[in-house]
Amino acid sequence: MSKLNKFKRYTITSALPYANGPLHIGHLAGAYLPADIFVRYLRLKKQDVVYICGSDEHGAAITIKAKKEGTTPQAIIDKYHAQIKQSFEEFGISFDIYHRTSSPIHHDLSQEFFLNLYEKDEFIEKYSEQYFDEDFQQFLADRYITGTCPNCNYGNAYGDQCENCGTSLNPTDLINPISTLSGKPPVLKPTKHWYLPLDKYQPWLEKWIDTKEGEWKVNVFGQCKSWLKSGLQPRSMTRDLDWGIDVPLEEAKGKKLYVWMDAPIGYISATKQWALDNGKDWKLYWKKQDKEEDETCLMHFIGKDNIVFHCIIFPAILHAHGEYVLPQNVPANEFLNLEGDKLSTSRNHAVWLHEYLEEFPGKQDELRYVLTSILPETSDSEFTWKDYQARVNNELVAILGNFVNRVMILMHKFYDGKVESDDAKITLKDDNIDAQLGGFYDELERSLETCKFRQGLQTVMEIARLGNRYLTEKEPWKTIKTDPDDAKLALHNSLILIGHLACSLQPFLPATAKKILNMLNWPSEHIGFEEEIVFVSGHQLNPASLLFEKVEDDVIDAQIAKLASKKQTATPVQAKVTAAKENINYETFDKMDIRVGTILTAEKVAKTKKLLKLTIDTGIDQRTVVSGLAEQYEPDAIIGKRVSILVNLEPREIKGIVSQGMILMAEDGEGKLTFVSPVDDLHNGSVIR
Repeated sequence: MSKLNKFKRYTITSALPYANGPLHIGHLAGAYLPADIFVRYLRLKKQDVVYICGSDEHGAAITIKAKKEGTTPQAIIDKYHAQIKQSFEEFGISFDIYHRTSSPIHHDLSQEFFLNLYEKDEFIEKYSEQYFDEDFQQFLADRYITGTCPNCNYGNAYGDQCENCGTSLNPTDLINPISTLSGKPPVLKPTKHWYLPLDKYQPWLEKWIDTKEGEWKVNVFGQCKSWLKSGLQPRSMTRDLDWGIDVPLEEAKGKKLYVWMDAPIGYISATKQWALDNGKDWKLYWKKQDKEEDETCLMHFIGKDNIVFHCIIFPAILHAHGEYVLPQNVPANEFLNLEGDKLSTSRNHAVWLHEYLEEFPGKQDELRYVLTSILPETSDSEFTWKDYQARVNNELVAILGNFVNRVMILMHKFYDGKVESDDAKITLKDDNIDAQLGGFYDELERSLETCKFRQGLQTVMEIARLGNRYLTEKEPWKTIKTDPDDAKLALHNSLILIGHLACSLQPFLPATAKKILNMLNWPSEHIGFEEEIVFVSGHQLNPASLLFEKVEDDVIDAQIAKLASKKQTATPVQAKVTAAKENINYETFDKMDIRVGTILTAEKVAKTKKLLKLTIDTGIDQRTVVSGLAEQYEPDAIIGKRVSILVNLEPREIKGIVSQGMILMAEDGEGKLTFVSPVDDLHNGSVIR
């Protein structure tokens, strides 16, 4: 069943966190927890795997923060690199190395990459006009320029992106641009830079990405296709900055490599450092091998905002170089929201990981469990403190912890914690449970190998539910008096089930799995997925201990109040309330066929301002829908979006395009449209009643 043996080794990366601030739970749900689960599984399957990450320590945002705080960029990155690294370690993210892009080995490798492409004449050298601050006598990086977004009229858009509507921008797109250094309008001035001709690689990229259809997530594949359909343009790989990696050319004095030229190379330089530290050959994990069966599987775990860099720009750089493997998969996640609103570092609307670890000591696995349960794998999801409380109390405490605790207490009460039998080895003696376990493991491995971690965790919890049902049915606390052999058999079978729980929990809740193994007095720190779970007669169990504690209301109320106190006050936008329409009968309503669907592609309709042409997977078919969303949503920003679609609306021709359905949207008092999307991860085609 397993496809893991297709590759000789695995190189797994998580997006390099930017070292200008702490981590929050949205970061974890996007790129780190899913990768850690996958890597822990690979290790249990005895695969050759290296898990790579590190701090991204270059770029304008770091220099901006340094100026605001009256310190140096080096001080900023040293502070946050240490904090981020410690948070990852305490939370149990099991990197093989957590590196940093300010290291000499990374600077050297990034310059080598640039020179390799430069010597092959892969770059286009050209002058362009860029904004220049006359007071500070320097060119301005994109993030040093703010102005009004031409798409949504937001007044504080950056030169590279509007954070309000998500539109990707160039500084010259901004209305009334202002330098953040002097507070004055900048002037345009010519400067020379080196551009990567993405348009040159487009035919190759199209063929390569087409091979990923059905293997990559629909949101990832769809966003890539949308970018390609819009047509790729040359992108500058150098910048006029005073912080970063020097462009290794005599004529480029004072210029730095574009952060997205050097940051992905950080995966490779970190692997080089890991190999030096561990006596390994780093080339095996990154470079093409002579034989196909020796190839490495490269996978990038990221958030959806990094798809274009990991699926188009970095593969283009690797392809242009020629010696490196390309990513087999990029299982990007969508965004995690918080208490009905977007996570926002600027508004301090976040659950910060370092604060959680301080306020909930020893409860890393509780957060791992909740976040895994709501991972935004195919659509945005939401974290709330009430849901956290409910999942911990009703699932971890009442189901998982309850089963383990009951069995361990009964074993100590009746047998002083000793596992004894007439047989030398104690194995599972229940064909029905054995068959169910086999099905659970098959389902669990399918889920893990296809990066469906929410589903995988649900399967593990089914083992705990099976154990509770079995224990309740057998009632060994009663049969110990009437049929002691049956009571002992029931408890021994339950111990075997606990062993399987410990095994299957290892990728998800490593600290909990370790606690269970300690209670079982297991001879090793891990249980392999292929390992038989048996006890030798006479085996002594360790004392029982509670795995989880109930979360009380006052704890949750304090966290909700903390969020409310930190969140900047804002006047809520009122809903658009109109008079109710005339009543209709049920039969009329029942004629409407509304289904869950996913947007596969999106593009603007030529010669219109409002219309987007969408391709939607309705579960029934793939169909075209024309929708008036272009003024509020960029096409690439809604690829993979889960929607509600009226599928039996009479087809209508709009601007020469036959539209076969209607997307359901909600509208607020300012006319902003929001998708009406399913909260749970329903299959396309699910009927909305």
